[in-house]
Parts: sequence; C-alpha cells; structure tokens
Amino acid sequence: MVLFYNLSIQFYVLIVRIAAFFNPKAKQWVDGRKNLLPKIAEAVKGEENLVWFHSASLGEFEQGRPVIEKFKEEHPEYKIVLTFFSPSGYEVRKNYAGADFIFYLPPDFPSHARQFVDLVNPKMAFFIKYEFWHHYLKELKKRNIPTYIFSTIFRPNQLFFKPWGGFYRRMLSAFTHFFVQNQESEDLLKGIGFKNVSIAGDTRFDRVYSIATGSKTLPKVEGFSQGRLVLIAGSTWPKDEEFLINYINASKNNYKYIIAAHEVDENHIKNIVDQIQKPWVRYTNASKEEIEAAEVLVIDCIGVLSSLYRYGDVSYIGGGFGRGIHNTLEAATFGLPIIFGPNYHKFQEAKDLIELGASFYYEKYEELQILLDNYFENEKERLFSGDKSKKYVDSKRGASAQILNIIKFS
Repeated sequence: MVLFYNLSIQFYVLIVRIAAFFNPKAKQWVDGRKNLLPKIAEAVKGEENLVWFHSASLGEFEQGRPVIEKFKEEHPEYKIVLTFFSPSGYEVRKNYAGADFIFYLPPDFPSHARQFVDLVNPKMAFFIKYEFWHHYLKELKKRNIPTYIFSTIFRPNQLFFKPWGGFYRRMLSAFTHFFVQNQESEDLLKGIGFKNVSIAGDTRFDRVYSIATGSKTLPKVEGFSQGRLVLIAGSTWPKDEEFLINYINASKNNYKYIIAAHEVDENHIKNIVDQIQKPWVRYTNASKEEIEAAEVLVIDCIGVLSSLYRYGDVSYIGGGFGRGIHNTLEAATFGLPIIFGPNYHKFQEAKDLIELGASFYYEKYEELQILLDNYFENEKERLFSGDKSKKYVDSKRGASAQILNIIKFS
C-alpha cells in the first residue's frame, strides 16, 4: 500500500508539472516548490521554538486562523511555521502577519518529509480540518512530536472506516488528539479504537465573529444604501446571477442590490453588467454621484465581501447550483436572513440554519421571487430570520479556546 501511495504522489506531481505549461495555478504550485527545502533551511536556521500549522488551502486557513492567533497570543515564546498545499492559500496569505514563516508544503515523499521535519523540528504540529500525509505523519510520530488536528469532520464513507482501510487508519495513529466538529465524527473514531477525541466544534465560528467585530467601514457602500433595504449577493456564480438579475430587472420595488461574484475577472464582470437593466455602477471606479444614483452595485475587486454584509438586510450566498454553497457564516454573524440554491447538503451550518428558520433554499426562479418578496415586504419575518442567524453563530463560538485549553494540559 505504501508503494501505491508513493506512486500516486509521484503521478500527481507529474500531472501538475505538465499542467503548469498552460494552467497558471499549476505553474504557481510548481514554481513555489523550486529549491523549497534549501529556502526553508535558510529561513529557520538557528530557530528552536517552532510550532507548525498546516492548511490545505485558503478556506482551511481561515478556519484555523483563530487557533493560530490565539496560540500566538498565549504563547509568544513560540514562532509559527505555516505551510500550504495549494497556491490559493499560499499566494493570498504569504504575507500573513500572524505567522513567522510561511512556505508551501513539499510533496509528501519520504525524503521531503524527513528533511522538512529535521529542519523545522516543531515542538507541536497542527493540521487544520483535513490533510492526511502519510510520510509527514510518520516522521512526526517517530519523533514523538505532539500532533493535533482540529475542526475535522469524519464520515462513514471515508477510507479510514472501510475494512480495507488499514493503511489510512495507521495515519491516524500519529495524532495526539483529535478535535472534531460533531458527535458522528467522535463515534466513528472511537469505533476504530481512537479514544483521544474531543468535540470542540468548528473554529470558523470564532473566525467569522472576529471578522464581524473587525469589519471595515466602506464609505461607498454607505453612500449606495442611503437607508434603503439592501440585498447582498456574495460569492455568486453565473447560474446564481441569472436568477438574481431576472429578479432585479423585473422588480418594481425601491430596494438596492449588491452583487459580489466569486470570480471578478473582467469578462465575468462584463457579463454581469450587460444583463442588468437598472442603473448600475462598478465599485472600484464609481464616483459619489454615480454610487448614489445606482440601484445595483457590482463589486469588481476582492477583499471586501466580509465587510459588505454589515450593510445588508437580506443575503444571498452563491454556489448552490454548482459544487456547493460558499460561506454562509459571514452573513449569519451580521444577523442576516440567508438564501441559497439547492446544493447545500454537505454543509452542516446550512442545514442548521434552515432548521432554525434563518435560511431558505430554492430550486427555481419562482421560489426565489417568493422568498425575496417576503423578506423585503415582511419586516417581522426578516428580523426573525436575521436574529436566528446571529444567535446561531454566537452559540457556536469558543472552539479555539477549548482546543488550546486541552492542549495546555495534554
């Protein structure tokens, strides 16, 4: 099985190297790992008190960020080494001030894992949510380095729980403690003999609360809203935009709309504005007069979505007609009702919010129309759902502190 695993890693690296000739993200993956181990050696030379946090990508990093920052606050004697597997995490957060050293993770070959752990020699290692790398975990276990994983969800269909999954179960033996999100995950781990498990919840709730309390003031958006009800549509994809823009164009109301697409390349933004029949303006180049006159504000940059929700009355989260909805919690923490498409079932928080009456999903345009009309026209319903959203996030906070409290005494 180890041979098959090694071959699969080699095959993956080969495919990425080939893809790098025509795919910018693959090229970043390859270029970021050139001479990587010598760079790491030079950067950490002479350092002793290092703690390693690893994240697959940007989403997992944001999930783990509260733990990183709380650890740094409580243990300033340590320096943080942060690694990423994906360019979408590294390239966005390579200058993150909360870590002392930030690198790509070398591919999981035996020599890479051995050299990396030799160089960093972490006092502890943390894996965020997922990422199970055989050779890295083997090296950590061999050296008795305390190793933790947090905000993790385990499911029955994962290889760890299959009769033939012994190789993968052995990876889990490297972890000193598992901090999982739910009871099912704890039961699954205990069912295969792991008792070192705690239900700590999801650290994303701590993160979105931190985002809300530190959200930026956006003067242009303040000028746009002018005291009118505002729909914030975040992380939208073309199918979401088709339904939303149909509603915007057909509506006779006095409301305002903000569309913050998941992709903000010029072609996508042009496709959005070409469909809008009401006065619209792009965020980055709008004058004060244009902002105030517009009914639709199209966000054509990144980095402002999490602060946008503070100006909304109703939210729409994109992705529900694709692989799955995006982050609902950023809207929920501001106390907004939430609407999304039908592909939400992989996300526990979305199911929870629906059960509470804080969120609703739709499958066809007529259902979206009814939902939006109801929220815009029925203040009582709007405030009820928004209140449920906020209380849900508030009730789930505290995972970061719980994790570090257990680690202190483990």
